[in-house]
Amino acid sequence: MESKFVSPELASQQENSSIRKLHTYGDKPGTPKIVRIYLSGHVILNQPLLNKGTAFTKRERELLELCSLLPYQVNTLEQQTDRVQKQFEQLKRPIVKNIFMQNIHDQNKTMYYNFILRDLKRILPIIYTPTEGEYIENYSEVFHRPHGVYLNFPESEKIEYTLLEAALQNGMRPKDIDVIVVTDSEQILGIGDQGVGGVAISTAKLTLYTAMAGINPARVLPVVLDVGTNNRTRLEDPLYLGWRHERIRGKDYDAFVHRFVECVRTNFKNAFLHWEDFGVDNARRLLYKYRPTMSTFNDDIQGTGAITLATIMAALKVTGDSMENQTFVIFGTGTAGVGIADQIRTYLQVQKGMSEEEAAKHFWCLDKPGLLTQDMTCGDYVITDQQRVYARTLDEIESWGRGGKNKDSGKGSNNNNTRKEHPQLLDVVKNVKPTVLIGCSTIPGAFTEEVVRTMAEHCENPIILPLSNPTQLHEAKPAELFKWTEGKAFVATGSPFDPVEYNGRMYEIAECNNSFVFPGIGLGCIVCRTKHCTDQMIFAGANAISECSPSTQSKDRMKGLLPDINDARDVSAKVATAVIQKAIEQNENRYQLNGNDVEKVVREFMWEPKYAEYELMEDQE
Repeated sequence: MESKFVSPELASQQENSSIRKLHTYGDKPGTPKIVRIYLSGHVILNQPLLNKGTAFTKRERELLELCSLLPYQVNTLEQQTDRVQKQFEQLKRPIVKNIFMQNIHDQNKTMYYNFILRDLKRILPIIYTPTEGEYIENYSEVFHRPHGVYLNFPESEKIEYTLLEAALQNGMRPKDIDVIVVTDSEQILGIGDQGVGGVAISTAKLTLYTAMAGINPARVLPVVLDVGTNNRTRLEDPLYLGWRHERIRGKDYDAFVHRFVECVRTNFKNAFLHWEDFGVDNARRLLYKYRPTMSTFNDDIQGTGAITLATIMAALKVTGDSMENQTFVIFGTGTAGVGIADQIRTYLQVQKGMSEEEAAKHFWCLDKPGLLTQDMTCGDYVITDQQRVYARTLDEIESWGRGGKNKDSGKGSNNNNTRKEHPQLLDVVKNVKPTVLIGCSTIPGAFTEEVVRTMAEHCENPIILPLSNPTQLHEAKPAELFKWTEGKAFVATGSPFDPVEYNGRMYEIAECNNSFVFPGIGLGCIVCRTKHCTDQMIFAGANAISECSPSTQSKDRMKGLLPDINDARDVSAKVATAVIQKAIEQNENRYQLNGNDVEKVVREFMWEPKYAEYELMEDQE
């Protein structure tokens, strides 16, 4: 059968489509039952979205010219997945398992997601953090097949062409793309600037959108903006696949990003734009620049903030306390730390009626030199505009005793007087008596026994969240926190931990991972085609997660503060429902649900890994 190439220019002109399509998979959201197709033989076997492998029926094998290419036996999807599981179990190293899973993804996406959903909790650390970070670091060395859309600064004039081409490669019209995840790779997970390898974080995030929220895998685009890298190891690597140049900054960078965003707004009008792992200088600035004009979301800022808010909400629902009574200490105020502070502060403003200044007074924020103070305007460390709202005056700390020693405090500063001039974590805990302690520092062991015991002396129900990942960068281990607080603490972590036994009782450890929040928020925005992704929608999603908390539902502090990861699809449906209901209330929905059962509409939108029946396209279609 003849394949008919359609230029991206023609696709753009004919958005409502009289263009030749090679299949109908993904034309609509949800799980297709029948797919019409204009492909055959090796071509269809090499299309992971369409390939069914040994599950092609005898009728389909004849229809699609596959009889000579497949063994006699016709397998079910479950039998195929059993085979994958057996092969997976024979592998030992997580990175080898990660690469194996990518190979399955490149062969058969339906089988790939069916295997993931068999045991999401166990597979998630392989396909996402922490293992995905190792893969990204070695991207150019282990590269075997491209994933995603590569938008390169030296070829900026081709942005629109490349994006449209990418949609057409999957047989999709631009208007049918539901979500685009974009990164410039400057601050990947806990490993920093990784250049072109960051494309793998975009693909990993979209894997979670599909696995956890049922976004049809045909209707997504993972994108990397290759604007260079400042990682010397990457630049000096002869195998490096990206643009070998230091990072572009300033007006040139902004113009490149703007060209990309305008292409999305013009051509992908129904797409939800998800920003991922941008550097601290750009992440917030870009979000607030484009947020008023489109439905967009930054996971490092809003996602991290929302899942942390949900975790704290769950703990407070167990104790019966309220958000406005809490004092927050945040150790590490880069993109994630400030994002958490902003999300909770905005919640206090919007939901509790506080002014910005009043809400900000609930936060004590520390970074490399120590407590952020208003006098940090020059020298080795200068506070950013985003940090400034949380910076304290010297008058507020004038009476404090100093000299608290915290592990690695002042790391990165060349000022020998840092400890004397800027209070360290222990100083802050002693003086402000926090009820919530949050770690985003990537400094292992930063929450020392003295810090934690001091907090517990003044707080009946300390909420302690060491959120840095991967695991080796956690500020404290859960077992230590229960020991040092004598079992009083509510604990959630940024990476998975096994349950902890303390004093004859078993405590479940919730993983405070963004993957529980962004899929559901995105799903809600996509289903009702929101004009924007508002703070109130995010708060509604966070509250929905807290209501699903085993700890909240049972009023048992030994249960996890967040739902089990294997329940992610049900939780995402409830989060999406809450987001849509809030969007309707705010008149932010472009798609009218007309009094329908919102959760039913959401669940019908969600794709499931099931094989469709194939029929041959007629030539005139």
